[in-house]
Amino acid sequence: MPINNVEHGMISSRARERMVRKQLVERGIIDPRVLTVMRSVLRHLFVDEALAGRAYSDMSLPIGEGQTISQPFIVARMTESLQLLGDEEVLEIGTGSGYQTSVLAGLCRKVYTIERHQKLAEKARRKLRNLNIHNVIYRTGDGTLGWPEPRLFDRILVTAGAPVVPENLIDQLAVDGFLLIPEGGAESQELVRLIKQKDGSIKREILELCRFVPLVGAKGWAEKE
Repeated sequence: MPINNVEHGMISSRARERMVRKQLVERGIIDPRVLTVMRSVLRHLFVDEALAGRAYSDMSLPIGEGQTISQPFIVARMTESLQLLGDEEVLEIGTGSGYQTSVLAGLCRKVYTIERHQKLAEKARRKLRNLNIHNVIYRTGDGTLGWPEPRLFDRILVTAGAPVVPENLIDQLAVDGFLLIPEGGAESQELVRLIKQKDGSIKREILELCRFVPLVGAKGWAEKE
C-alpha cells in the first residue's frame, strides 16, 4: 500500500529529528538556531525522488551535472562556522540543489547565490519559490569571480573546493566578515575560515579536513573536457 502524504510527513519528521540528534548534536553542533533550521528544512525535497529514502542519511548525494548535495553534518558545520546572527547578507558560491541556500535563508537577512550550471540554478530557484523562501537573489555564472555587481558581504560561503582562495571573493568581504571555503587539492581540502580585520588584513583559520567537488571557474579549477 503506498504511503500517503500525512504518513510521509511523519516519517520525514522523525528522520530529520534523528538526523539532528545523531549526526549533528552528537558530533558537536551546538548553535540552537542552526539545529532548529536543520530540523525544519525538508532535505528530501532537494534530491531526486529515487534518493529521497536516503536524504537524511550521513552521506552526500548526486544532484546532476556532476554535483552533489553535501551530507547534513557538513552543511551544519559550515553554517555554524559562519556565526550568523540574523541580519547578515550572505554570498553563496554554488547554489547546487538549493538545500544549503534554504538553510542560510532561514538564518540571515538575505542570500545572494551563484550557480554556474543553468539547469541546477533554475531547479533550485523553482524549489525555493515553491517553499515560499523569498529572501534569495539568484545569478547564473562563474562564482569564482564573485558577485557581478559591486557589493560587500557580511559572510561568504563557498560550497566547492578551490586550489586557492579567489582574491575576487576576499575583495567582496566586508570588514569583520567571514569567508568560509574548502581549499586544497581536487580530491581533498581543508575547510578554511578567513576573517577580514579592520586594517584590511586577513586572519586565517583551518577548521578541519573535508572533501568537496572542484570549484570550477576562471579563479578556480579548469573544467575537464
